[in-house]
Amino acid sequence: MPVPTSCIRTKTGLLGLHASCFVEPLDILHHPDARRLLTLDPRYSLSRPVPRLSSMICGETMSAVNITSDLLHRQIRDKRALGFQRQYHVADPFIKRLGLEAELQGHSGCVNCLEWNEQGDLLASGSDDQHVIVWDPFRHKKLITMHTGHAANIFSVKFLPHSGDRILVTGAADTKVHVHDLTAKETIHMFSDHTNRVKRIATAPMWPNTFWSAAEDGLIRQYDLRESSKRSEVLIDLTEYCGQLIEAKCLAVNPRDNNYLAVGANGPFVRLYDIRMIHNHRKSMCQNPSAGVHTFCERRKPIPDGAGQYYVAGHLPVKLPDYNNRLRVLVATYVTFSPDGTELLVNMGGEQVYLFDLMFKQRPYTFLLPKKCQTSSEVQNGKTTNGVTNGIHLPASQLRFSDSKYSSSCDLPPHLERIKQQANDAFARQQWTQAIQLYSLGIHEASRNAMLYGNRAAAYMKRKWDGDHYDALRDCVKALSLNPSHLKAHFRLARCLFELKYVAEALECLDDFKGKFPEQAHSSACDALDKDIKAALFAKTDTSEDKKGSSSIRFHNFSRKESILEDEIVLRERSFDYKHRYCGHCNTTTDIKEANFFGSKGQYIVSGSDDGSFFIWEKETTNLVRILQGDESIVNCLQPHPSYCFLATSGIDPVVRLWNPRPESERENGRVVQDMEGAAQANQRRMNADPLEVMLLNMGYRITGLSSRGPEGSDEEDSSEGQVQCRTS
Repeated sequence: MPVPTSCIRTKTGLLGLHASCFVEPLDILHHPDARRLLTLDPRYSLSRPVPRLSSMICGETMSAVNITSDLLHRQIRDKRALGFQRQYHVADPFIKRLGLEAELQGHSGCVNCLEWNEQGDLLASGSDDQHVIVWDPFRHKKLITMHTGHAANIFSVKFLPHSGDRILVTGAADTKVHVHDLTAKETIHMFSDHTNRVKRIATAPMWPNTFWSAAEDGLIRQYDLRESSKRSEVLIDLTEYCGQLIEAKCLAVNPRDNNYLAVGANGPFVRLYDIRMIHNHRKSMCQNPSAGVHTFCERRKPIPDGAGQYYVAGHLPVKLPDYNNRLRVLVATYVTFSPDGTELLVNMGGEQVYLFDLMFKQRPYTFLLPKKCQTSSEVQNGKTTNGVTNGIHLPASQLRFSDSKYSSSCDLPPHLERIKQQANDAFARQQWTQAIQLYSLGIHEASRNAMLYGNRAAAYMKRKWDGDHYDALRDCVKALSLNPSHLKAHFRLARCLFELKYVAEALECLDDFKGKFPEQAHSSACDALDKDIKAALFAKTDTSEDKKGSSSIRFHNFSRKESILEDEIVLRERSFDYKHRYCGHCNTTTDIKEANFFGSKGQYIVSGSDDGSFFIWEKETTNLVRILQGDESIVNCLQPHPSYCFLATSGIDPVVRLWNPRPESERENGRVVQDMEGAAQANQRRMNADPLEVMLLNMGYRITGLSSRGPEGSDEEDSSEGQVQCRTS
């Protein structure tokens, strides 16, 4: 039985056991492919388990995976080959040695889009020069160069599934969508239905003749090449819900269930639609004419109830007015699904990269506390004894003062205790990002330890990057759910609410804190926060930004020019929050910047940046593990190979760059950005700079990066009586 080649690229090519290489089981120890894998990193051995990312940082072995066993099973069991490929084709040693393999030259303008074919042996690129080039990525050769017939920049290119890589679809700034036959080198269909720039094309593996487009006219159109008509169908009209200023920027089809379509537009909300429900609703309207009869007081819904679900980072709706005042635009520049279709990744222009869990959804962390001071025994299942929902929604078993299995530091295993101590030391040195990453490693291994969440919240509050106070709030809520008597987490929660402009809620939280911990009620930190909150309440007017009592204020009327329907407001109020946040890059200059999963299991997250670099994070810990210089100006596109540790990138430069793990014998990688924290801080400064400063940065002028100093006076809680110190007691 033939065994497929595995997906690992090394200095000798593709690492795999071919069908002609069958050996006896005992000979696996001497097989050259096994030995070759061991040379990639000395931590991989034939007798020792493979360490995970956290163990590589902390020097501990925590995974019970044995490469020898996996190689053996792959050799004698064909069905294990795919699992082997998915586990090892993108691993930490490969990420650490990722470097530039080649530059593909042929375009004369910015390369705005890249696309691998299903097999991964062809790479298509589209450019401002209105040409598409199909490359052989392994021989670094042009196979086809074709003028697409577009009259403006090409923004999207897609191979049509099951077409033998013969049919290519492009969308461009000339508002057109073209379908090309690569064999004949001719354009076979031209669609002119959009009235503004076409930004993305999406295809579905199970629907080989169908594709979709998103354009800045606010429309999502569906195309079926089997129909004789040369026109497309409007699947979703965002302008019916959000007014004429809405612009669709990106879209993606779930690879596991092609009935689900994600759409990104200007604004912080990402929309997920059930295509099947939309089509069934419209068919029923056509078959039952009476269903379409409505009075002037009623409106025929183009999208049925339940066919749409919104996702948003919980702090962004209330931040939007401030962003608008500073001319900082929020727009989803790219959306994509995880390989298993259970997660949605969003690159939010003007902000960070967010990961949404589509299976285990969670509401935004707002309005967290009951109406009056209560002890922990009075809070059960997210409700207070007077029936007022406090919004925490936690199992009653977690809301006790009793000692939890993971609630105290002494319960941590020795290697996690060392990680926590390293994090505390980094915090003491005011190295906030390093402390956050170390706490995240500990939380990844001990997800029910309240102290780790509380300490990470303190580090977030000190760092003060965009979104840090909201992440700190989330950590405080988690810490309190695990240990309701966590004094520091409760006080930090009040501080986070105040920093997030939930002033009335912050006062309630602080009053609750004073009632629960009366011995701290008159500490200097508590008095300082109380003074800040009351000053803010006094400065407020009735019409300014009082969020108390009406959560819907967070979700509409955040732009004077918008005309939003009540249905849209309801959908926004029902939005779900993110699971993970990835920060360090900058996405403010272009609206086509991508973020993608890297690895067949989506083990890593990659994103381009305005500083000419691309960033790589470990998905579960959210830790930044690698930054590489990918362009002289801006990296926009990152498309991982479907089965190898191989990455294609492009941006403002008129070239396509290919990246893979470099040989150990190769000289030092000059593309690596060594000071990752400094680069991330500079990008935070870039995102918060005024438009003139951003323009100067993009022109090449050097502007000093952010200071990593601690916050000013009112936030120095740990300077008095230890309310927010991170060190263990």
